[in-house]
Amino acid sequence: MGYNRRHFIGNSLVATTALLLPTLDIFGSAKLITENKTKGFALKIMAPYWGFNGSVTDFCKKARQDGYDGVEILWPSDITLQKELFLALKEYHLAVGFLCRGDEPLPDLNFATFKKVLKEAIGNTYQQPLYINVHSGKDFFTYEENKQFIDFTVEYSKKTGVPIYHETHRSRMLYSAPASLRYLQENPDLRLTLDISHWCNVSESLLEDQPTTVELAISRTDHVHSRVGHEEGPQVSDPRAPEWKAAVQAHFAWWDKIVAIKKTQGKTLTMLTEFGPPSYMPTIPFTNQPVADQWAINVYMMQIWKNRYL
Repeated sequence: MGYNRRHFIGNSLVATTALLLPTLDIFGSAKLITENKTKGFALKIMAPYWGFNGSVTDFCKKARQDGYDGVEILWPSDITLQKELFLALKEYHLAVGFLCRGDEPLPDLNFATFKKVLKEAIGNTYQQPLYINVHSGKDFFTYEENKQFIDFTVEYSKKTGVPIYHETHRSRMLYSAPASLRYLQENPDLRLTLDISHWCNVSESLLEDQPTTVELAISRTDHVHSRVGHEEGPQVSDPRAPEWKAAVQAHFAWWDKIVAIKKTQGKTLTMLTEFGPPSYMPTIPFTNQPVADQWAINVYMMQIWKNRYL
């Protein structure tokens, strides 16, 4: 009874949201939400190295050929890979955003690694990153243990001039909407990479019952990971498929608000098309073959965003 009632309410709210959403033909050409060009606004769309089968040079070449403005990649600790990456970025005229994180289960060790890789990424002598996206803390660290990640990044961003955004990611500090609320309320300088697909997965909903927290997160967002999640997972199999229309429309309703804020402010918004490989991407049993083409889906999302917001 509880399950059916909850999902009936959720589906009804999603349907209502879909009716209010500005026109979006997700299975054809997207329509602009506004005809006005806002002075100062810019949208930079990044390609994910995650899941790419090839060298970093081949990746950068393909990203440029397919129309991306830049790439997002985990900061490479290997010096040889760093050199190859920065040569490719220069050759193909691409911006770069780096993912930095610590993975240790002990707070002190995790924080030490976090600071080390972040300083390396920002302090590199090849090319200044457009931004740093961080996986900060752990979902089982205390508030105080996680807060030190925020305090450090706020000060270091001010010192270096490089924006640092904390991602709303499962297993991390901002793994869910309820867990994130206190951090947002008590840390006004906290800026986000909003990957809201994770929150949908954790809450087993499209967040219809948590609008206040979602609106607060939207107001703090400077970078978006445009993967579409759903009630039972962080990634729909293919956003072009009609069975995912409600989830796609819910995510675009959130993204519309973020873009509208940046247009009003006349500021730059960065976005990563982050549909991932298996096991984020569902696979055919006994074969581990993905049910859709990861790269093609990400290019599709890039094109939808360009048509809708530029």
